[in-house]
Amino acid sequence: MPSLRPLKELLEHARQGHYAVPAFDCVADIYVRAILDAAQQERSPVILMALGHDLQGRGLNYIAGLVRAVAPCYDVPIALHLDHATELDLIQRCIDNGFSSVMFDGSMLPYDENVRLTARVVEMARPHGVSVEAELGCVAGKKITGEDIGDTVLTRPEEVVDFAHATGVDALAVSIGTSHGVYVAKPDLDIDRLQAIDTVSPVPLVLHGGSGTPTDQVQAAIRNGITKLNIYADTRLAVNAAFAQSVALIEKRPDELPDVLFAPLHNAITQRVKQKIQTTLSAQQA
Repeated sequence: MPSLRPLKELLEHARQGHYAVPAFDCVADIYVRAILDAAQQERSPVILMALGHDLQGRGLNYIAGLVRAVAPCYDVPIALHLDHATELDLIQRCIDNGFSSVMFDGSMLPYDENVRLTARVVEMARPHGVSVEAELGCVAGKKITGEDIGDTVLTRPEEVVDFAHATGVDALAVSIGTSHGVYVAKPDLDIDRLQAIDTVSPVPLVLHGGSGTPTDQVQAAIRNGITKLNIYADTRLAVNAAFAQSVALIEKRPDELPDVLFAPLHNAITQRVKQKIQTTLSAQQA
């Protein structure tokens, strides 16, 4: 089994099997280990994602090197994915460092510019066997820095076929009512719009803003074409809560061993990942 799989391969299998592959941002080694351990235990394919924020300095070398090194220790399909990239230089460096897929996010650009730059990324990635995800429409919300992403622009089904053919992308993130970050109100996904998109789309579909979206709505989206669910805020909040447990341990025993202090974080990530695997119906799909 190859150590890392192209995103295209994982999502095509998910589309045929009517489940979604959970995709988790991995900001440090403890995330990588907990996510992969949980995926192995649940026999689920999994996507490890990194944002440009996490790849600054030597972050790209550490995350890419770590994931490539440990992936062969697991016998579930694993992809390493660059999430929400807007700079071609970063995309090229991730391709060169062994990422198996990249996302170019041109959702804030005019349609024609999104098409042009996405097609350029496909040209960069294709010779290396690297899959490309793009976004059509705009999923709003907040960046991890707290900045607003912008206004939601729902994906128009009539643009999907032309966009996919003009760019050659392998997966398409669509906007149907989710948002990035932590919800301030319960979302109401436009499943009718998703059905129309899935009917015409030649490529698998991706849902961003998976954290906090009610399970029934996520599974309705999966039944109607979603094959990848992006998750970050849910694991981040679980880790933040687990830090309080570690602090309590230190207060009781200042000389406590690091593995004991890290255990609440590892357990929190593992439990949340297993929950999402059940939500996405990907357990036992490896």
